[in-house]
Amino acid sequence: MSRTIVDVHVVQTVPPSNINRDDTGSPKTAVYGGSRRSRVSSQAWKRATRDAFDDHLDAGELGVRTKRVVELLTEQIVKQDPSLEDTAGALATEVLTQAGIKLKDARKKEAPAESGYLLFLSRSQIIGLAELAVAAAREAGDGKPVVDKKTAKARANQAHSVDVALFGRMVADDTDLNVDAAAQVAHALSVHEVSNEYDYYTAVDDHKKADSEEDSGAGMIGTVEFNSSTLYRYATVDVNRLNDNLGDAEATRRAVEAFTRSFVTSMPTGKQNTFANRTLPDAVLVIVRESQSMNLVGAFEEAVGPDDKGGRIGATMTRIADYAHELHQAYDETPVAAWSVGIGDRTDVLSGIGQRTSFDTLASALGELVAQRLEQR
Repeated sequence: MSRTIVDVHVVQTVPPSNINRDDTGSPKTAVYGGSRRSRVSSQAWKRATRDAFDDHLDAGELGVRTKRVVELLTEQIVKQDPSLEDTAGALATEVLTQAGIKLKDARKKEAPAESGYLLFLSRSQIIGLAELAVAAAREAGDGKPVVDKKTAKARANQAHSVDVALFGRMVADDTDLNVDAAAQVAHALSVHEVSNEYDYYTAVDDHKKADSEEDSGAGMIGTVEFNSSTLYRYATVDVNRLNDNLGDAEATRRAVEAFTRSFVTSMPTGKQNTFANRTLPDAVLVIVRESQSMNLVGAFEEAVGPDDKGGRIGATMTRIADYAHELHQAYDETPVAAWSVGIGDRTDVLSGIGQRTSFDTLASALGELVAQRLEQR
């Protein structure tokens, strides 16, 4: 049985920014190839990608990740049967407990119980669990509702949403509810060495400034750390696993397209108001394989330097094209298909790896190829 692996490579330049902070407020970094690089965590870009799904997918195809599952399910039960408003909370607790999800008291005394961790449920699963609760309540009449454990667990483990199918789900209380992720996202790294800088700023007290007897000094003084970088970003999707998770070829096609569009065009929101750092990628390279995922970060083990021919962007494009070509040659790798998108002549070199096109055309062609290959399975 043939596999279909989609590798997405992105080169993106960002101006002075603090996209993703560590616990001290500094931009995240990592040492790679012996030099300090700017870093944006995979978690940050996965969250940005999930947020961007709203622009490409119907709300019914997406899920909700929350600890407040009792509250969420209670609202759905009441929506389905308003007469159960007084007992909906107890019904929600019973259904979730029977599904294998342990609950604990919320921090606020008046609030409903919560799960002990963030729980990722599709909207279809929430609706299905609520339907089970409503049916149990109606069947019980004035008696105590009885929820079948096996049925409850099945409702929580079917009809996965696109985001659950892509990014997976871990349920510590019951591993039967786990979902293996079909997508992997690497930490974005700068292709060059970076040194963080500091912006010293002041904020003026407008009312104090208008007082002739007061000085016009700042009402606040502070610093914010930042850097600027050209990032190499990478993500991969196992289409076969995604299709197994979703159980529907058409949904899988939509999911691959939505992921590609969202991952490429999204941006984590850290300090955006301060730096207005949102950009679109300088280049995108999408390669479809049937062997395994292949991250091209090895092209930047030696950091791009200020004297490299073509500047950072030009040198980066050459590095990627050369590395991909040599990798394919060394391991007898023949991609199923590949497309490239780029800004300006500096990205022309990528056309030797993937057909040059526009991004919208790339995403549509990728979706069509995924559909064809799933049909042939």
